Amino acid sequence: MRRHLWLFMGSTTTSMYRLLIFLLATFFSCGQSTSQQTTGQAKVDSSGNYQYRSATRDGIGKVYLGREIAQVMGHLGAAWLERPEREQEERTDLLLDALDLKPTDVVADIGAGTGYFTFLMAPEVPRGKVLAVDIQPEMIEYLNAGKRKRNASNVEAVLGTESNPKLPANSVDLAILIDAYHEFSYPREMMDNIVKALKPGGRVVLVEYRAEDPSVPIKELHKLSVAQATKEMKAAGLKLIKNDDRLPQQHVMFFGR
Repeated sequence: MRRHLWLFMGSTTTSMYRLLIFLLATFFSCGQSTSQQTTGQAKVDSSGNYQYRSATRDGIGKVYLGREIAQVMGHLGAAWLERPEREQEERTDLLLDALDLKPTDVVADIGAGTGYFTFLMAPEVPRGKVLAVDIQPEMIEYLNAGKRKRNASNVEAVLGTESNPKLPANSVDLAILIDAYHEFSYPREMMDNIVKALKPGGRVVLVEYRAEDPSVPIKELHKLSVAQATKEMKAAGLKLIKNDDRLPQQHVMFFGR
């Protein structure tokens, strides 16, 4: 579920490589549909949480609290998640520092994809574990292969659904969602279930490209502002604790009860 949609400029070999990966990922992107979607006046679903309208180019036509949900990249875009330049572009080392993980923490990596960040966190919680959650069986295969390759015994792959990460209640110290939340088809249901999985004092961390910054070269629906994130997390019973700004292009937003 974790995806990145860059705009590319220049003609270097690296730029061409990134462009090729982007085109492949875009080709295999699975824009989701619903029987309630309409091309006319917006409709509201029976829960009252979502509206349906004509989809924009990068969205699915489903709106939550004023935000159109973005399309999801399929597993065939996995190479994009493992691109060599990702660490430098996203400064994943700084993100790891920002989390301040304890050795005994149980961490849920929601939308873990291939496990790029899962396997960076695992050594930080040697007496805890990382629950790597994804809704695509193909990504679960990537995760299990990565676990075997790295002998990461404290990593557990979890196949969730679009509305439920399938985590036990009161089991998680920290749930992290890296460039994933904006693509959730059922954000209200997912967050309600994630909140149930938090231990007392547990935190949710949203890592999202800054919608407030027009210079961030990401498509608009794949960005998220602090104000919008705060509004959506409030609906799930969470409040903003802090917004760490150490990453070059992404917010690191910490939420708690």
